[in-house]
Amino acid sequence: MKTLLLSKNDVREVLSMDIVIDAVADAYRAFQRGSVDQPPIQTLDMREHNAESDIKSCYNRDNSCFSIKTVGLFQDNAKGAGPYTTTEGEKLPNMMGNVILGDGKTGATLAIMDASLITGIRTGAAGALSCKYLAREDAKVAAVFGVGAQARMQAYALAKVRKIEEFRAYDKFAGPELMAAYQADVERETGARVVLCGSVEEAATGADILICPTPSREAYLKPEYVKPGMHIVEVGVDAEGKAEVEPAVFAKCDKIVCDSISQCVTRGETRNAILGGAIQEADIYGEIGEIVLGLKPGRESAEEITLFDTTGMGVQDNTTAVICYQTAIEKGLGSWFEFI
Repeated sequence: MKTLLLSKNDVREVLSMDIVIDAVADAYRAFQRGSVDQPPIQTLDMREHNAESDIKSCYNRDNSCFSIKTVGLFQDNAKGAGPYTTTEGEKLPNMMGNVILGDGKTGATLAIMDASLITGIRTGAAGALSCKYLAREDAKVAAVFGVGAQARMQAYALAKVRKIEEFRAYDKFAGPELMAAYQADVERETGARVVLCGSVEEAATGADILICPTPSREAYLKPEYVKPGMHIVEVGVDAEGKAEVEPAVFAKCDKIVCDSISQCVTRGETRNAILGGAIQEADIYGEIGEIVLGLKPGRESAEEITLFDTTGMGVQDNTTAVICYQTAIEKGLGSWFEFI
């Protein structure tokens, strides 16, 4: 049986944010209905290379496919020299990985595809879905902490579900060039105004939505920045040692929602809040799949403070990879090869 190989450019050609938002919603429904076998995430720590990689896998009965994704952050790739370049001499991206998509009936490998873009888009889609159900419908201003690739994806996705007029961006480590590039990209893609800020407090003050998509190891979002009616999207914390939101922020929230409670209490920002004594696991309102399926209500008042903690799930990669595979075949993209 032949296997389809899809490059990053192939993946880019078949995926759009609208398509992936729907795919991630399907993933949450499947997970909530119990249609998914999803082992715990495994993390490979390559500290001597300033790198880490996660392995996320699942079998989805809704599409009879299994997927195994390895993707990680290889920060030394920013050096752009020697082994950190492509065969053409270009700088390697910081995020590297692939998805193996298999047939659950036969075990045959259907496709192997680049994982970096899949991961970026489906994570942005997850944040947007939380805003669709938990942010105020009249939300107009969003603060984004960070100006990297995921900070862009969060803005692009959010603009699909809310009429955002202004994004406020702050990044402690980004210089003027990176900040200006983020401003230009987000304004071009969303049509919203982007205001560059000089502090977390400046960005957060008056915002309706706060988005935390950084690999920070030191919490920067303080409870005094959080006001009634806000929705917080916690994206960056997916492993022990990372932190973006002070535990006391959780204590202010009326609804704490996770993608997977079991993952968030062991790997997410929710874990930090529990260890910090701000909340107990019983204080978690539920999982986003329950809200998407209509089993629990999302936002119920304009004054509620809501928070979504996402550590990312294998089933999100699964549903997105299946769409990539099917659409690539329809469009004649990729190249075929045989293992057997």
